[in-house]
Amino acid sequence: MDLSVEQPNLSDADGGGEDRLSALPDDVLIHILLLVDDAAESARTSILSRRWHRRRLWAHLPELNFNFIEHRRIGAALAAHEAPGLGLVFALTKDASPESASAWLPIAARDLYGQIYLEVVVRPEEAEERGGGAIHLPCFDKASCIILKPGFLRLALPPSGVFARLKDLWLVDFQVAHGQCGLGDLLSSQRCPSLQSMVVRNARGLDSFTIRHDSLLDMELSDLDRLQQLTIVAPALQKLKVCGCFADPPNRDMSAANISAPQLTKLQWTNDYDPSSIQIDIKRMTLLERLYIQLFIQSGLAGDSQHNHYCMMLLRHFDRIHTLDLLITYPPGICTGPYMMEHMPMLPNITYLTLCVMAYGHSFGASSFDVLRRCTSAKKLDLYLLPERELEEQTPCPSGCTCDEPPSWRMEELALNCLEEIVILRMRGTEHEVALVQRLFHWATSLKRLEIDFHELIPESKVKELRQLLPSFSRPDVCIDWSDL
Repeated sequence: MDLSVEQPNLSDADGGGEDRLSALPDDVLIHILLLVDDAAESARTSILSRRWHRRRLWAHLPELNFNFIEHRRIGAALAAHEAPGLGLVFALTKDASPESASAWLPIAARDLYGQIYLEVVVRPEEAEERGGGAIHLPCFDKASCIILKPGFLRLALPPSGVFARLKDLWLVDFQVAHGQCGLGDLLSSQRCPSLQSMVVRNARGLDSFTIRHDSLLDMELSDLDRLQQLTIVAPALQKLKVCGCFADPPNRDMSAANISAPQLTKLQWTNDYDPSSIQIDIKRMTLLERLYIQLFIQSGLAGDSQHNHYCMMLLRHFDRIHTLDLLITYPPGICTGPYMMEHMPMLPNITYLTLCVMAYGHSFGASSFDVLRRCTSAKKLDLYLLPERELEEQTPCPSGCTCDEPPSWRMEELALNCLEEIVILRMRGTEHEVALVQRLFHWATSLKRLEIDFHELIPESKVKELRQLLPSFSRPDVCIDWSDL
């Protein structure tokens, strides 16, 4: 078999001493082999012990890890495996042969009761060259977790069979095989009765998706930019993430969604929300506690203003949520368009606020002030600074930019009397960041703790400077924690 190596003659005299490894119980030897964490290397360790060599203990391992091994060798190892069941099959490969992968997956499905992880590392153009070939997914009737990342190779779903024990499913970076639209059927209560969590991310060829499931708890749909029709009926669903979905212009007007999830507690929605085509059963979502949306500060692309308008409508529907995650995005170039945050509603019940800022070098103090004055009941603020470029490539916004208008925010009074904790992630020490931190100390009169996590590329000299400067803005009783990651 391909995983084996040529073995030396293991006699009593070999090594000139006692073979103590052979005296160990099988379960101890198997535990040692599991620590090797690679099936090929586990097979080679049989040279260490006569009993390992005679009994092929690697073939009794409950977990098999294949690191950059061809599909045919994975199949040979699985065929030779003798354990009554497999808890894990981990396969990381550069072999982009759909036919070879399709050959060994049914062998794995036969004995797997735990998790399968398959990732094919291929270039996008190489996946395109594979033409009509597809990886045929068999029915894993005993597996509890399936994670497939086929590198944009085509994936053919099984037309029948019940994934009776499947709880977690990830389908990432794949193409839907020609003529197949059965993803919703596969993920239904009838075929996946135990499913609790699912992720479908970066799928090509998926233009419609309908799922009806009675016990699903957690769902993520991300980067499905050709999706036009979405239907979700999930009475037990608690967490839903829909990001980067629906067709790009000019076909976006054709997109439609219908979502019914009355038990939802967390909703992440960073798509357009047009109530004429996106039907979310908001009135029944009485348990919603956390909302994540994206807003644009100024118009950088066509449709940004409409996007903000509809997201503001969504905020008004959920005015009683206590946790808001808000991604605010500036245009990469100069800010010249209209400011688009003035219609944000007052949110008097927010207790936990996360501001994720994609600033492109712009000042974000004025927009942050606008958000904070609408969420004055917040007890905790997380400020997450998202760099779109590497630190050394970032430049200040150009002359004439309106990102800091109105500049009066630097002198405005704001009573954040409930704010007790602030966490700032990936701080780089720019003038804009320091200016906002200074005002936060002034506004948050009840602040007890500030935690700062510096960007990994910030120079040590800058870190030292900030450690001296920022406490000078603070009251002595505020605890400042530094996390240099």
